[in-house]
Order: sequence, then structure tokens, then C-alpha cells
Amino acid sequence: MDSVAPPSSASFAAPSSDAHLKTLSKRELFSLGIIGVATTSNLMLNLVIKMFPYVPMPIVKLLVSSLYCGGDNFEEVKEAGKRLQQRGVNNMMLSLTIEDAEGTKNIDINYIVKETIASIHKVLRPNLEEQLATAKDVNSIPPGYVALKPSALVSNPAQVLLNFENPEWKEQRDTLINNCAAITEEVYKLNQEFAAKYPERTAPFFVSTIDAEKYDLQRPGVYELQRILFSKFNPKSSRMVSCIGTWQLYLSDSAKDLERDYARAEKEGYKLGLKLVRGAYIHSEPDRATVIQPSKEATDENYNSVMTTVIQDLLKKGEDSTYGHLVVATHNYKSQILATNFLKAHDKSPGKANVVLGQLLGMSDNVTHDLITNHGAKNIIKYVPWGPPLETKDYLLRRLQENGDAVRADNGWPLVKAVARTFFSTAWGFVPP
Repeated sequence: MDSVAPPSSASFAAPSSDAHLKTLSKRELFSLGIIGVATTSNLMLNLVIKMFPYVPMPIVKLLVSSLYCGGDNFEEVKEAGKRLQQRGVNNMMLSLTIEDAEGTKNIDINYIVKETIASIHKVLRPNLEEQLATAKDVNSIPPGYVALKPSALVSNPAQVLLNFENPEWKEQRDTLINNCAAITEEVYKLNQEFAAKYPERTAPFFVSTIDAEKYDLQRPGVYELQRILFSKFNPKSSRMVSCIGTWQLYLSDSAKDLERDYARAEKEGYKLGLKLVRGAYIHSEPDRATVIQPSKEATDENYNSVMTTVIQDLLKKGEDSTYGHLVVATHNYKSQILATNFLKAHDKSPGKANVVLGQLLGMSDNVTHDLITNHGAKNIIKYVPWGPPLETKDYLLRRLQENGDAVRADNGWPLVKAVARTFFSTAWGFVPP
């Protein structure tokens, strides 16, 4: 494929938080100040992680959940979506936070399937319909996504994924596939319905997203689960995909794995659909030295290289691209700017609408604000966890454990100082040094 040269970008230094903070309420500033204090050092962060399970739920909801979670129920999540729209973030990737990776909770899987499907109809559908009704360009609104965690959609998930190709586990494997397919079928039907109403749309309206698991579960189970869903819901004959999978590019073999999946999709006549992440399990992977890139720089290079290849292909081939759809899911400013510059340089390409930028709710908001206000980005979503309070508390603890380094880089003393500057300047017109 002929390469498309990206525009030059003079600086990749992450933008200051000051501009974003000025858009927040005093309560939100106070909560961020607490987060900043809690992440001022590794010692403080580790102390917070140890104490967090014992913090009363009302305090968690007051100081933390409102920043990082969409709410407990559909109405709260819909309101979170409206607040995001006011900031220029026009859609969400919803994630019901109930999961059971270790197989110890005895969760109600049928409830998770039903609630996930209901979230599509009760949150994502009205959120998108309202925007499409008034949009000058129906391709300017990103799709609504629903995240599916394999560890939440079958009993004893670790063993099922480890034994995905073992005939003795066929019944459990089929249960996982059927649960994922039941949710994705709803997405597929809605895409067909909306495509008839908006034929000029090139991107999907809704997308089912298979989330990643740890390395030992990803290779034998999750990748094959993705392929099965791709082959069913992303046929080459369809102009839009309904399902995407996740590739963790901090894994040393990730680029080759994607190349193999691309070749298989080409051969078998379906499209992929990608969410590219760096990775979230670096602290819990037992074989880090063998399965993860040797350095952060190597991970960054791998991420940007794969991302560039996929974007170039989508921009050149449009709906004929085997990659189908891409979510650039990262808090890394350089990656986000590289992707944004590609899209700005090829504004008329039909493939542009199939590249979407994403970050976790409450993280890298300075990057999100900069992309929207200074680079005109409209293709931005936030990953929005929601669900029962105790489950969202568990989610927040996992984020601290798995994304602790990113949380510290995003916050700490710089955030405390920025919050203080913003608070004093808005309250009294005084800006401390």
C-alpha cells in the first residue's frame, strides 16, 4: 500500500490542565484536588490503594465516582453523556463494571447480558438519535460503543478462556460465544435500521467491543472469540462493522498477531475492527520479561507504527478496508496528535469517520480538551464505566492498581497546583504562583 505521509507536528508535550480546569465546577475542582494529593508520590499512591477498600461508599461516590464513573443506573449515565456533550465529547463506550475474572463471585451472567443490551437501547440509542437529528454532518458524531468483558459473560472465565479450543470445555465456550453474540446481534440490527435512515453514514452507529484480558487468557481465548464474532457480524459485504476487538500493543508479539488476523480476515472474507491500547496489566503479568515490550519507548514505537498502518489503510480504502474501524484508545498525547493530524490532512476521505479517539472517563481530560478546542477534533469518546456502587468501587480500585503510573502522570503535585490556581482565580481573581 502506498503510504500517506503524516503532517509534521512541532511538539508533543502534553497540554497544561489549566484550560480544562476552568470549565469545571468547584465541587469537581475539590475532588480533583483530593485525587492530586492522593497521587503525589508512589508511597502515597500505594497507601491509598491499601486503604481504598475501607473507605465508606458515600465518600467514594462524592469524591471519586463522579469523576471516573457514569453512575449507578441508566438515567445517571444518560446525564453523564449530556455533560460530556457539553464538553464536545459526543459519545461513550459504556462498560457495566460487574466482572469475575477469578471465578469467585457467582455473578448473575444473564442479568449482565440483559443490562448490557438495555444500556444500548436506553442510553446509547437516545444519545445518538438526539444528535443525529440536528447534525449537519451525520459522520461527525462517533458511534456509541458497549464494552464486553469476557470475564463477565461466562462462569469460571479464566478456565474457559484457557481451554477455549479444548473439546471438553465446548459447552462453556459456546455459552461465552452466545452471550457475546446476543449483545452484538442487537448492535448489528440497530446498525441496519439506522443505515436505512441515514444512508450517507460511513461509520457504524453502534459498536460491540471485546475488551482485553491478561496475556495467558488473550491468546488462547479472547483472540479466537473476536474472530468468531468478526466473521458473523463484520462481513465484507457490509459497509460498516458491528464488532471490534482489543489489541494490547505493549505485548511484544502484538504487531505480528494483528498481521496474522488481518491475513485471516482477508482470506475468510470479513472485516476486523480494532481498539488499540497500550495495555493495562503490566503490574500483574507474571511473565513481563518475555511477553511485554522491553521499554516504554518500544511500546510507544509499536503503538504509533501499528496505528499509522491502520489509519493509512482506512483513509485510502474507506469501506473496502479490511481493518473496518479503529478506536485509538490512549492517553498518550503524541499518539492522539499523530492520529488527529492524519485525519485533518485527509478531511474528505470516506475512511475518516472510522477513526475515533478515546480515553477513560476522568483521565487525560487536558488532552481531550486540547484536541477539541485547539485541533477541532469531533471524533472523541470516553470510556464510561457504570453499575452498582460496590462494583464501580472495585473498578476504581483496579484502575488504581493497573493504571497507577498513568494516574500519577496525570495528577500529583502539578494537578494540585493547577487546581489551586484555578480555584483562586475563579473565586477571587487571584492567581497563586
